[in-house]
Parts: sequence; structure tokens; C-alpha cells
Amino acid sequence: MMKKMSIPTSKTSLVLFLCQIISALDVPLDLSQPPTITQQSPKDYIVDPRENIVIQCEAKGKPPPSFSWTRNGTHFDIDKDAQVTMKPNSGTLVINIMNGGKAEAYEGVYQCTARNERGAAISNNIVIRPSRSPLWTKEKLEPNHVREGDSLVLHCRPPVGLPPPIIFWMDNAFQRLPQSERVSQGLNGDLYFSNVQPEDSREDYICYARFNHTQTIQQKQPISVKVFSMDSLNDTIAANLSDTDIYGAKPVTERQPVLLTPTGSTSTKVELRGNVLLLECIAAGLPTPVIRWIKEGGELPANRTFFENFKKTLKIIDVSEADSGNYKCIARNTLGSAHHVISVTVKAAPYWITAPRNLVLSPGEDGTLICRANGNPKPSISWLANGVPIAIAPEDPSRKVDGDTIIFSHVQERSSAVYQCNASNEYGYLLSNAFVNVLAEPPRILTPANKLYQVIADSPALLDCAYFGSPKPEIEWFKGVKGSILRGNEYVFHDNGTLEIPVAQKNSAGTYTCVARNELGKIQNEVQLEIKDPTMIIKQPEYKVIQRYGQVSFECIIKHDSTLLPTVTWLKDNDELPDDDRFLVGKDNLTIMNVTDKDDGTYTCIVNTTLDSVSASAVLTVVARPNPPFDLELTGQLERSIDLSWIPGDENNSPITNFVIEYEDALHEPGVWHYQTEVPGTQTTVQLKLSPYVNYSFRVIAVNKIGRSQPSEPSEQYLTKSASPDENPANVQGIGSEPDNLVITWEPLKGFQSNGPGLQYKVSWRQKDVDDEWTSVIVANVSKYIVSGTPTFVPYEIKVQALNDLGYAPEPSEVIGHSGEDLPMVAPGNVQVHVINSTLAKVHWDPVPLKTVRGHLQGYKVYYWKVQSLSRRSRRHVEKKILTFRGNKTFGMLPGLEPYSSYKLNVRVVNGKGEGPASPDKVFKTPEGVPSSPSFLKITNPTLDSLTLEWGSPTHPNGVLTSYTLKFQPINNTHELGPLVEIRIPANESSLILKNLNYSTRYKFYFNAQTSVGSGSQITEEAVTIMDEAMASRQVDIATQGWFIGLMCAVALLILILLIVCFIRRNKGGKYPVKEKEDAHADPEIQPMKEDDGTFGEYSDAEDHKPLKKGSRTPSDRTVKKEDSDDSLVDYGEGVNGQFNEDGSFIGQYSGKKEKEPAEGNESSEAPSPVNAMNSFV
Repeated sequence: MMKKMSIPTSKTSLVLFLCQIISALDVPLDLSQPPTITQQSPKDYIVDPRENIVIQCEAKGKPPPSFSWTRNGTHFDIDKDAQVTMKPNSGTLVINIMNGGKAEAYEGVYQCTARNERGAAISNNIVIRPSRSPLWTKEKLEPNHVREGDSLVLHCRPPVGLPPPIIFWMDNAFQRLPQSERVSQGLNGDLYFSNVQPEDSREDYICYARFNHTQTIQQKQPISVKVFSMDSLNDTIAANLSDTDIYGAKPVTERQPVLLTPTGSTSTKVELRGNVLLLECIAAGLPTPVIRWIKEGGELPANRTFFENFKKTLKIIDVSEADSGNYKCIARNTLGSAHHVISVTVKAAPYWITAPRNLVLSPGEDGTLICRANGNPKPSISWLANGVPIAIAPEDPSRKVDGDTIIFSHVQERSSAVYQCNASNEYGYLLSNAFVNVLAEPPRILTPANKLYQVIADSPALLDCAYFGSPKPEIEWFKGVKGSILRGNEYVFHDNGTLEIPVAQKNSAGTYTCVARNELGKIQNEVQLEIKDPTMIIKQPEYKVIQRYGQVSFECIIKHDSTLLPTVTWLKDNDELPDDDRFLVGKDNLTIMNVTDKDDGTYTCIVNTTLDSVSASAVLTVVARPNPPFDLELTGQLERSIDLSWIPGDENNSPITNFVIEYEDALHEPGVWHYQTEVPGTQTTVQLKLSPYVNYSFRVIAVNKIGRSQPSEPSEQYLTKSASPDENPANVQGIGSEPDNLVITWEPLKGFQSNGPGLQYKVSWRQKDVDDEWTSVIVANVSKYIVSGTPTFVPYEIKVQALNDLGYAPEPSEVIGHSGEDLPMVAPGNVQVHVINSTLAKVHWDPVPLKTVRGHLQGYKVYYWKVQSLSRRSRRHVEKKILTFRGNKTFGMLPGLEPYSSYKLNVRVVNGKGEGPASPDKVFKTPEGVPSSPSFLKITNPTLDSLTLEWGSPTHPNGVLTSYTLKFQPINNTHELGPLVEIRIPANESSLILKNLNYSTRYKFYFNAQTSVGSGSQITEEAVTIMDEAMASRQVDIATQGWFIGLMCAVALLILILLIVCFIRRNKGGKYPVKEKEDAHADPEIQPMKEDDGTFGEYSDAEDHKPLKKGSRTPSDRTVKKEDSDDSLVDYGEGVNGQFNEDGSFIGQYSGKKEKEPAEGNESSEAPSPVNAMNSFV
């Protein structure tokens, strides 16, 4: 059975995979091999003195190795110490401390040796030291009395422990003391004050030391600090000196920086390669100095440099020899600077360049062991054989030592041994074991047979062929059962036997055979390779911007190999999604409900299969209205201006575009906020103009694309001084309400415009163009004053001036007003009417003298009404219509007149008070026009060859009727129209019998009336003559037959369905076959002509009725055609409620009560008979 293996596709996974394969090329455990140390304790091993000491030493080999130990360079006989035991089948020592043993008694240097018949391997020197957490030595701590502004150092001096303790400062309540740029803890644990302040006074500065190995915390005695301020110090001195003494402490003075640590101008620091370099500078000074770091002659290493403890500590991780150099710290405040240079030297304990590796040789082969290391200073290399210095080890003629290399020639089985390489300098050492194992073994393949590998297309495929043999076997690969050996650039053959296909394609799938051979034999193994389609995200999540409390969805639609089962995981900021019901994970999407600010971030969709992984990310930006500004501050207070500043609130991911400033006047309108100004979103200060006598407070509103923030908290209030008014009332007017008065009105000043208490108005007026003095009156804070006893409609000069208790506003400007109007005195004269056509007339008049208008001339009104119709000679209720013409216009158009009628009109002048007297009535008549359609058309008494037509005269004859015109034509069974017949009928007739018609035939009729002007609109109708008796009898005979009855039932059902379909389509404005056939044969006189070719247009619903509906009479054209007029529309007047243009042109609608006229007839004729209805479908 095949074993399944998934091959990783990423480069990192590929490297790890190869490393695993290489490290797995060990000698099989069923073969003889020297010992190999597999596990050991660290070189510097600090143990808890309260627990048992476990010193690890594990090894493998064939036969299994035995173990022994040395302590401080001599043999450690564990059998003689009851507290020490060795684990079974292991070299690990357990020293029993918990049952009476003392850890201090077992301090020392330990080394483990694992030995079998083929050699001995040794461990590192393991230094055992128990951890220590000593108590603080007792000391008497004096209180620290310090002057405000001076520097201070509180020393911790913790006891020396193993390992060194972690230091921190707290108070009696076990609360950490706050630290800042001014107060901070140094690397040595001392607490530094760059300058002390009164708030630093306290009696519980306590230094704590935490020893992690023993989980204990030691506490130093509390330290007391008393800070004296200058005022209290002067009071103390004064109390202890006589009146004649001169005393006085200096006030707090600012001081330039001085370094508290390190001292001096230079210092040195040595650090080992790979460690963390920590450099520290803490300075005293007032104001508190700021620390800056530079490297002389170079830059601080990017990505490895960090600043801690308020930039007082420079931290460089993973240092190397390149980080050696001079590092300068600079402490600076407003008074000066101080600096210190630290010369850093990076040394290096030994580190491997090439560590020796196990060597498996067959008898007679050659080989080498190489041991190369580096360090600063350069390490020395020494060799051991089976734990013994090689110089005193048993001689081996096949071995030759050449510095860091051992050369083996023509080895034999007795050459098997374990060699140790030791590289050491003053900072440490490296020890590595490597064996030489001489074996003669035929090839063996360690990879399981028929192993199944699965990889993604276009990814590397690594087919394992782990092998062993001595001499080392040669490896060859084949594809397929009878395939040839694999060669070429498309394959990579690794030394460990692995076959790599750098870019596996679909055709790479199949069976691969690995063959291993040496001089002792040959073996082969087959593995299987399957190629899978890659997993893809075909619809990736996209960047989203969403408002707070909205809903957002990210899509992640994938495509994958059908044999692989994908799992989709969503992450937020590379971490799991919050445990929140608002996050809904669907099959292809992630939905977030009720979005909050915390949801802002990067969302990643990760799709995993057993073979590959893909991901896609998108950013969610949550936007909202900005938070309100805060910390409003008023500065630069002047009488007419003030500076306002504020701090913007959070913009919530949508930049602030502007700030709106509002003010409240608590003196005049408390609680009402008014707009003041606005500034761009980048500005946080503004100078505001102020008005006198206003108790201002301000607030600021931030605006972004989402909306406006809540208003800020109001600023403090600012009351401006009183002053005389700066402005006068606006919108001053003088309009009389009666013929003998003048009403003066104005818009009063608002409260803040008054500029002071006691706001009043001085109202002045005088008649224009008359040598009169101004008449003035002072009124209270009102908005109107009435002047009585004025002449009618006389112009006045008017002015209104504001004043208050501090004086008058500037001189106001004058306006012109008029006293009250009265009704006009005379009527327009010389009224003339010119009839243009049957529906339009033009009226002229002479204007009235302006003096007689006695007011503002608004225009003229024309009253006109129909007296009677000349065709009927019958009077009816008089309904007057009114047209108004604005301004001094002397003519106008009267539209919408009825033809062949008698009218009267008069004209009146209009001012603001009303209408003047009417002019004498003027009579005019309209000429004849074309008549309307006949009121009805009925077709009755159908026979075999005749039809009777009856009609009603037109509702609006619009003149004297001269005749009627009848046109008709037959419609055959295919709905085609036959020849058209026309008959002229006298006007006094109301019926007609048409004879000599075809039996059982449908006819279509067109009927209209004429006057001397022309023909009116027509009315249409359809009717059918009846069948003859013989045909009817035959139909009766057929109708008695059973087959015919069934056939007719089927036909009736189909007709019913067709009727329903036609009805539905007609309601939707569509066409059906019957209508289309009629369209082809419509009345040529009523069919519209196409402009392009002169052919007939469609026979449409608007022009005629369907032949299925007998009795309907919709006229083809019911409108009355008006003759063209030479007058412009501007000559038309407007109704009572209409509006004027400045030139008096008509822009309104007709007005007045219109006489109710009878509706134009659409009476239906008698219902068609069932036979006729049936014949219409035959």
C-alpha cells in the first residue's frame, strides 16, 4: 500500500525539507557505529537549590554505549554517592537535593563520556552553579533633603545574586513609581532625577530585586525624599536669622545639562558578537534635557537599533564586529548641551565555519575531517580521539593531523573512532564530536516502497531516495516501467539521493524508480508522483471604506483541485477574528454587521489545502463624523477682536475639511447659537471680529466628508464694551396704507448690533421736491412708524437712524417712499378691436394720464364676454373673462374666442389701490369656422342590401352648415378595404337609407359636416348587412348536426381565447391581426402621409376604431384648427391671478368663469346582434 506524502512548495519549506533529508542520512541503527551525543545540559547550568539537579547526557550507538562522568577533571564515581543516580539506558544524572542533599556541595564542572567498542564521545564541560538570592545588607538610610530643581540619584545597590536580579522601584502600596524623561531608572537599578519637583517628596521610595530562579523578591528599606521649594526655604531661613541678618535663598534657576552617568567625557564598552549592546546616558539639568544618539563616522544600524527609557538607552541587537566604533550621546536643553563618547569594541567567542561531520568509509577508502572556526581573537584548534588528546591517543597509521584537518588514507575496520574538535579563545569554546565508521555494506534504500508524493503544478517536486551503503552507493533514477535513465537540466540530483523536478508539470506525474548500487550489490525502489491543480483566489477581497454602524462584506471566491479539500480562514491584522456575533463567515465571504471603530484593519482570507496555501488581504477603513474639538482657548482679547484656538478631535479616518465657529450672545439671546465663520481643516486658530456690548462664548464644529461633529464644549465668556451703533436699520420703506398716510417700516437691529443699552430709532421724513425741513421723531425699539395727514400719493424722502445710550449711528442713507394710493379717476379711451380670425382678436386703447392714476400704475385689465352665438341666435348666461396687461401697455391679444359669435369688452386702468372706471363697452363679432364632428352617427335596420343611417348635427356648428359628406367602403373576410364611395347630403337632413348593398357584408362609414369655411372633423362607424334566407337555412340544417355542434364549440372556445388575448394586448397598446389587416385598407383620406415616400401611414387607434366594436364613434380629429396669426404671444394678456412681465407681455393663463357647454357626443349605437358579431370573424 502506498504511503502518501505532501511536498511543500515554498522556498523555505523546500530548504527545511532538504535539511531534514540530509540530517536523516545516519547509519542505520542495526549496523555497528560509534556513539553520538544526542542531548546534553547547557554549558552554564544554574540550578534551583531547592530542587533535584538533573544533568542530561543522552547518546546512541551500536552496540548501545555505556556512560561515565568526570567532575572537576577527575572521575566521578556515582556508586559511592547515595544522592546521585543515573537513569537506566541513559547517561543522565539525577542528584537528589530534596531528600537532604545540598546543591552547593555539587557545584563544579561535569563532563559525560559515552563509549562502545567503536569509540567514545564526550559532552561539553557543564558548569553546575546553584542560584543565589541573598538579602540586602542592613544599612541606615538618611532622608534625602534636596532643593527644588536640583538633581538626585537614589542608589539601589542590590545584593549580588546568581543570576543577577531584575530591579524595579515601587511604593508601600506596591504600585510602580511613575517614570518620565525627568525621572527614570538606570541599567544599574539606581533611580535618577534630572531635576526634582515638590511633588517628588515622599517617604516610600523602595527598590525591589526579583530573583527569577528562586521566584523570590527582596526589598530594600524605604528611602525618604524631601524637596524644599524656594518659598518654604526662605521662610525657614528667615525664622532662624535676626532682623539685621541678610538672608534669602536663590530662586529656582535653570541649569544646562550635566551627565549623571556615565561620568567623564569618554568611556569604553566591550560586547560579544551576537549579544545585545546596551549604552546609557542620563543627564541632570533644568529644563529636563533631551538625549540624542549618533555614531561617529557612520550610521546607527537600521532595523537593529532601538531606543528605550525615554531615549536614554541605546539598544542594538545581534551585534557584530561592524558595530564597533564610537557612540556619542548628546544631552541638550535650552541653556546648552553635554556629551559623552562611548568606545565600543565587539569581540567574538568562537563560532563555527565548518564543524566536523560523521564519516562513513569502507575498508581501503580515504576521507577527511575538517574543523574550522572563527572568533575575536582567533580561536585555537585542538583534536581529541575518543576523548583523549590526539597526541597521546593510540596511533593509527591511516590518520594524519594537519592543523584543522585530519586526513584518512586506506582505512581499515580498526580505524573506527570518535574524534573531538575543540575551538577556544578567552571568551569561550566550541566542542564537536564526529565519528569515523569503517563498514562494508551493500546498498539499502531507507525510503518506504511505493511512497506517494503529491505536488502542485508548476512547483518543485522532491522524490526521496534515502539510502545507505559502504562504499557509498551510486544513485540513478528512471521514469516508468521501461523508462530510460533520467538526465538533463530539467532534473536536479541531490547527494542524498533525492530527485528534484524544479517545475513539475501535469506530464511529470507517474512512477519513478530509484536504483542504488555499489560494488557489494544493487537495490531499487518505486515511488509515485501525482500533480494537482493549484489553489487560486479568483475573487479577492477589496479595499472597503464604510461608515460607522454600517455593514460590510469581503468576498473570497476560490478555485481548487477537485481532489483536495480546502479550508478557508479569515484573519484580522494577522490574528484570529474577534469572538463576536457581528462577524459572519460564509462560504465565500466575510460579513461584518454594525461596524465599529475597532473593526478597522487588514482582513486576510487564507485558503489551505494539504499541498498549498494562498491568501489575499484587503483593508477596511471605518469612517465617521469627526469627534468634537476640545480645549478651546481665548487669547489676544481686544475691543473688536479675539483669538480662538482649539485642539481637533479624532478625524475618524476621514480628513477634516473645515471647522465651523459659532457664537452665543448670553446677554441678548442666551441659548441661541449663530454662525460666525469657518476655516480650513488644517487651521486650529482664528482671529474673530467682535461687536460691542455682546457677552460672547464660542464653540467649534469639525466637518469631514461624512458630516459634522458634535459641537465642542463652549469657551469661556467674553463681554465686549458698549459703543454707539455701527450701522442703521436695513430695508427702510415708505408705503401708505391709506390715501392720507405714510407708513415707514424698517428691519430692527439685532441684539448684538445695538452695541449698547437703550437702543432707539430716529425716524425722519420730508416731502420730495418741496423746500421743506426734515420732520423727525425718536421711537423705541420698534419696526414701524405711521405719518398721518399726507397728500395722496406724494413722494417722500425717508431715513431711519439707530442710537443708544452712548450715541448715534453714522448718518443713514435716504430712501424714497410714497404716501397712500387712491383709485384711478378716468377710464382708457379710444378702445378699438381688430378681429384676426375666428378665435383671436386684438384690442387697442389710449393710455390714461399718469396724474389721474393716483398711484403706481400696474397695468390695464380687459373684461370681455360672449353675448350670443350667431348660428343659434340664442342668448345664454354671460360669463366675463379678464386679461391683465402689465405696465403702460396700449394693446393686447384676446385668444380662445368662439367662431361665429358676438362679443363685448371694456378696458380699465389698475394701480396698487384697485381698478379705475371701465371704458364704454365695445361690440365685435368673430367670423365662421369649421364645425365640430356630428354629435352622433347610428346605423339601424340592417337588411340583405340596405342600412339606415341617422345622425345629429354638430354640437358646435361654428357657422352656417352647408352640407354633410358621407364616405363608405366594404371590408371583406380578410379585412381588406374595398373601393370608397362618397355621397353629399343636404344640411337639413338627419337620416339616410343606403340601398343596393351586398348581403352579409361589413361596411365602414366616415361622416362629417361642412360650413362655408370648410369641412369639420369626421365620425366613423361600421355595420353589417344580413345573410339571405337560403344560406341561413343551410346554416340551420348544418347547425343541427352533432359534428357541427362540436366543431362550433371548439371554434367558440378558440374565439374566446383570442378575444382575451386581443383585449390584453390592446390594453397594453399592442396590435392584433384584425387591426393589422384594417391598417392595410384604411380610409386614404384619413391616413397620414409618410414624409419620405408619400405612402399611407398606419391605421392607428387614435384615427379609427376596431371593426370588432360596432357602434363606437371616436372622431379622427376633434380639434378645431386655428388660423395663423401675425401677433406674437407677448400680446396676450393674463388672468386675474396671473403675473406680468416688465414690458406688460402676457405670461399667465386665462381666467374668469367659463360657461358650461354640453360635451361633444360620443353616444354609442345600439348593441350589435350575435349574428353580426359572429360574421365579423367569418
